[in-house]
Amino acid sequence: MRKRKKGKVFQTPIPYKKRERKSIYELPYEQEARTAALERAAREIYDKKLPGNTAEVGVYRGSFAQHINWWFFDKKLYLADTFEGFDQKDVLVEKKFHYSAGTQEWNDTSAEYVLSRMPNPQNCVIRKGWFPKVMEDVTDLFCFVSLDTDLYEPIYAGLTWFYPRLVRGGYIFVHDCCNAEYKGARQALLDFSQKHQVGYVILPDEHGTAVITK
Repeated sequence: MRKRKKGKVFQTPIPYKKRERKSIYELPYEQEARTAALERAAREIYDKKLPGNTAEVGVYRGSFAQHINWWFFDKKLYLADTFEGFDQKDVLVEKKFHYSAGTQEWNDTSAEYVLSRMPNPQNCVIRKGWFPKVMEDVTDLFCFVSLDTDLYEPIYAGLTWFYPRLVRGGYIFVHDCCNAEYKGARQALLDFSQKHQVGYVILPDEHGTAVITK
């Protein structure tokens, strides 16, 4: 049996300028599993020269979106959020089925603040309002999508809207799938995956991120 060489990790060549930031693999694993997976997904997408743009639904203050915008430096990034907290239409569903209390506000943000954090703001397209209505006029295909809305309705709607528009080999990340505070996130994933026979794997980040590929 051949011995593996220690201290070396295969890296797909990045087909753009050398990054000045540290590789995500040099950061604390428990905190950065989702971001590490994003980096790997981006390398796969560029290595395969996949077409399509990127999106995040549930942006909040842009902490994860800035990583998407960094790695997908030359792709459009749709940022869909109310930027004012949960929409009450979605909260009503949470309470009806006892998925969550839906009381967290998440409103200490703004589209302007999020854009100020983006490394490539010229590529960002703000879609402020209730999803999926804010994306009704979009005809793009997508290679990477992040769904981080916490609640059942927008996650299920996000999967329903984006999966048919996902290119072959693309990825959808669904956050909070193991978060006991937001049980609707996991239920939306289960309902969609069972209805459409779509598989996924759960990342070991703090609240569990499901990775769907096509």
